[in-house]
Amino acid sequence: MELKPGSRWKSAVCTSEVVVVRPPKTPVSLECGGQPMVALAATAPEGLELSPDFSGGTAVGKRYFDEAAGLEVLGSKAGKGSLAIDGKPLNLKEAKALPASD
Repeated sequence: MELKPGSRWKSAVCTSEVVVVRPPKTPVSLECGGQPMVALAATAPEGLELSPDFSGGTAVGKRYFDEAAGLEVLGSKAGKGSLAIDGKPLNLKEAKALPASD
């Protein structure tokens, strides 16, 4: 799995799709719903099910990251599966507060 900036990935178990914003420092397995994600143009394997442990959902327009790996992805299509790398859930990146303009 080569996660390059701008590459698009889809879940094998739900409708989630993401775009890589910042690639990881080392090779990792990007997962959704407890299963590895596949390239957007590829055919998803059949017979896989959404893991209850990774069913928190993915939101459109939200950024997800892992500080240790350096990975950051943007949700481009919502789905029931939650994102993870190598079985570790990704964190939701909060919006930065803008300074007041009095």
